[in-house]
Amino acid sequence: MPSPVTPPRGMRDILPADKAHREALLATIRDTYRRHGFDEIETPVMEDSSRLHAGLGGDNEKLAFAVMKRGLTIDDLRSAAAPLDLADLGLRFDLTVPLARFYASNRAELPSVFRAIQIAPVWRAERPQKGRYRQFVQCDIDIIGEAGIVAETELITATVDALAALGVPGCTIRINDRRLLTSMLGALGFPPEQGEAVLITLDKLDKIGVDGVLAELRERGLPEAAVAALAEVPALVAAAAGQSATTAVTAEAIRASLPEGVDDEAVADLAAIADAVGADVPLAFDPFLVRGMGYYTGPIFEVAHPELGYSLGGGGRYDGMIGRFAGTDVAACGFSLGFERLVDLVAAGQDARGGSALIVDKDVAPADTIALKRALVVGGDRVRVVTRSKNMRALLERLEADGYTRFASVRAGERGVDALQWRALGE
Repeated sequence: MPSPVTPPRGMRDILPADKAHREALLATIRDTYRRHGFDEIETPVMEDSSRLHAGLGGDNEKLAFAVMKRGLTIDDLRSAAAPLDLADLGLRFDLTVPLARFYASNRAELPSVFRAIQIAPVWRAERPQKGRYRQFVQCDIDIIGEAGIVAETELITATVDALAALGVPGCTIRINDRRLLTSMLGALGFPPEQGEAVLITLDKLDKIGVDGVLAELRERGLPEAAVAALAEVPALVAAAAGQSATTAVTAEAIRASLPEGVDDEAVADLAAIADAVGADVPLAFDPFLVRGMGYYTGPIFEVAHPELGYSLGGGGRYDGMIGRFAGTDVAACGFSLGFERLVDLVAAGQDARGGSALIVDKDVAPADTIALKRALVVGGDRVRVVTRSKNMRALLERLEADGYTRFASVRAGERGVDALQWRALGE
């Protein structure tokens, strides 16, 4: 019985037309980010296992693919107390942890404020389903070394411009701040040690609704007085009434949607970000935006699309991460676009159109064929050589599907490009 020839579960082969579409989108994203002053870097696909499991990746650490040590023996297997004892490397599950390590390794050669592009595949042991893969591409931009809100505003405007360049209309950037979440829970009476559990439940608001959130908090055994106070938060009351919990990003609107006692500096920062990006950037304050990563320390944001039930990207400030590697804290903020979701959203256009096909008779000398092709390639053309077949209709349809726009027949003895008679494909 032959071996299966399908890719591993959750991973895909990319056919030429799909690859051309993906590369066209990536080129648009790269060009936009470069025009905003970001520089592209590359990091290894693997990092030390201890680094990937240092508590910086949240739940994603549980989904990391481990790479076993070389030369393991039966004794090694028997003496291992845990599976990770057998691994010294792992495939990266995101691009943020590798960036933190990269900066710590190379900071002497980088500017004091470093703007990075990373566009590369990452791997997670997800349960495969529609739109969720085990290998997928992330498109990240990060600013390291800028402690002020200039970083957030640059990241947001660059991301909005990239979405516009891709032709993705109607997106809103939902924004919140981890400091607001923490201070809100404290003002409501939740003990600090229970804050993470509360945030995990609040993060499910879009899925289980207000009643579901309150019920789950009670099931977790959290203080009833704090849960009851949460139910009275103006933004949650609005959500329970079927109204949007999001609001304009002004200091007054933010305070009006939250209980008294929230972090004033965080409120001021969010209002300043909105003022800096201007009215042309669609921002909305979402008091229950959590973002799952525990390493966020300040403003956080997500890209919401009116027709989708999931975000197209997100990010935030993570000032404490790089210090874990560099020994001293360095301000850092990043924004990531979910490329696979964008590929599905942006219709394939004429990504690879353009090019010439030489349909060659079987008796044409190979040297003549290559000379014709080389002359066209040197002139900047994209050229494919095919042998004439009996089913010319199928051949021409294949060439058109692959993006070629013209063809010429090559007969024996024809050696000059000027002698070719070109016809448009699709006529």
